[in-house]
Amino acid sequence: MKILHTSDWHLGRLLFGRKRYAESERMLDWMIETIEENDVDAVLIAGDIFDNVTPSHRALELYYDFLHRASDGGRRPIVVIAGNHDSPALLDGPRDLLRNSNVHVLGTPSTDPKDDVVVLCDPTGTPRLIVAAAPHLRDRDLRTAESGETIDDKERKLQEGIRTHFANLALAAVDVHATVGADEAVDGPLPIVAMGHLFTAGGKGSEGDGVRPLYVGSLGHVGADVFSPDFDYVALGHLHVPQRVGKNDTRRYCGSPLPMNFGESEQEKTVLLVDLLQGGETPDVVAVPIPRFQRLLSIRGDWSKIESEINLATKEDVPTWAEILYEGDEVIADLQEKVRELTDDTSLEPLRIRSVRGVGVAMTPSAPEETLGDLDEEEVFTRCLDANETPDSQRDELLQTFREAVHSLQSEDDGA
Repeated sequence: MKILHTSDWHLGRLLFGRKRYAESERMLDWMIETIEENDVDAVLIAGDIFDNVTPSHRALELYYDFLHRASDGGRRPIVVIAGNHDSPALLDGPRDLLRNSNVHVLGTPSTDPKDDVVVLCDPTGTPRLIVAAAPHLRDRDLRTAESGETIDDKERKLQEGIRTHFANLALAAVDVHATVGADEAVDGPLPIVAMGHLFTAGGKGSEGDGVRPLYVGSLGHVGADVFSPDFDYVALGHLHVPQRVGKNDTRRYCGSPLPMNFGESEQEKTVLLVDLLQGGETPDVVAVPIPRFQRLLSIRGDWSKIESEINLATKEDVPTWAEILYEGDEVIADLQEKVRELTDDTSLEPLRIRSVRGVGVAMTPSAPEETLGDLDEEEVFTRCLDANETPDSQRDELLQTFREAVHSLQSEDDGA
């Protein structure tokens, strides 16, 4: 049985105020084409379908339209689990109705693990695959808070709760397997696939990707050994970078299908095609690259480099969203205007223009007992110029501008 493993669509997500529905729609169209071209038998969506718990009508429309088309009138089963960005109640609401279309939705973990084990059948009704699905496990699903407990106590309880949940899920899947396997129509052992939305130890993210911590700090990060060897494949969601867990080809994050930010603009996005073979053979996993549906470009450096790269990008005449990060030594007070002059009436639209020069540089006191209250406004500004190593050629003009700003503010206060 061939499955398509996807996750972390984040429908409704904005990028510096820009809506991404057109991008998401094209991505989902491409996914439908991929499913059909590769004769995919089942689709697994491992959480974070939406970017927030109150998705827009457009985001919901994209979701339900995909389910309708991908299920092919109920001939192709789909399993959906909730991620930490999703509303379990919203996903669970139409679950009984969707089950009639062979779409199985699990927003909230069940009290009985067997209720979270789904048997997927082919169009003839013959069982072909067992899915043990674990939606995002919230703190309250895993432990009972007690007064006086330490951070170490919380971490131990969370990790024990996650391990116990997946262990019970594996036992339930094996029990279901024994029952279903007795069906005369079943030819050989059925593969068992687990689904989860969690952070495994050693997992990689990317800066600014919007991945929310699931628990306080690093609590709840578990190792690859949390997944039973009874699972032939583990389809995971939450991390946006495609990766293996513990270097194991059968424990995988497929990653997000769209770049979540400019930091992911050069990252290859994928869905995973998993060929599950009866008889205990190791599944064959192929990463299918996803095309870019909206060009994102991060340009950073001094002004000459920024100017050169903008000119090069606009010559290509490809609709582009860009972030411009100035890292030069000189202070450019009119950075926004200079960038706009280069990009107006071009195919490149700057969504973010920022000077990162001197970010992270802090002032230090000239004496141990000195405090900020010991300095007046101009002394503070002068220290900032020193901390940022502002060239002498620019200091006089900047200082004069600062004095004019302070005078303007004081005049407004005097007139109030």
